[in-house]
Amino acid sequence: MTRHAKGQFDVQTKPDSGPDDAVGRFVLIKHFHGALDATSNGYMLAIRGDVAGSAGYVAMERVTGVLDGRKGSFALQHNGIMVRNDPTLNITIVPDSGTGELKGISGALGIVVADGVHSYDLAYDIAPVA
Repeated sequence: MTRHAKGQFDVQTKPDSGPDDAVGRFVLIKHFHGALDATSNGYMLAIRGDVAGSAGYVAMERVTGVLDGRKGSFALQHNGIMVRNDPTLNITIVPDSGTGELKGISGALGIVVADGVHSYDLAYDIAPVA
């Protein structure tokens, strides 16, 4: 049965590349609030297209904290594309990345940004691990 954890998060991005690099590199630091009470750290690579509003990014992050009362961590893999200001974003829990009470977690994270506020909806399952 798929569960949903919802809430808001704060995000900081810190450049980790020079101004002349073709691919931008960034450090990600997030604080999740709500059903997921956690922090995450990760890295993002991004590049802009030649047409305004077109870009792509990939990111990996490790989330550590408490999800619906369960302590542990898991990894997220991001794949984002924007075609002339029309975004598509897929964020998936990396298979077998769960630790502690989150071992066996799978699912996907949805993000909505409205009026400068970042919200998440984590759709997940936790299967018993042999």
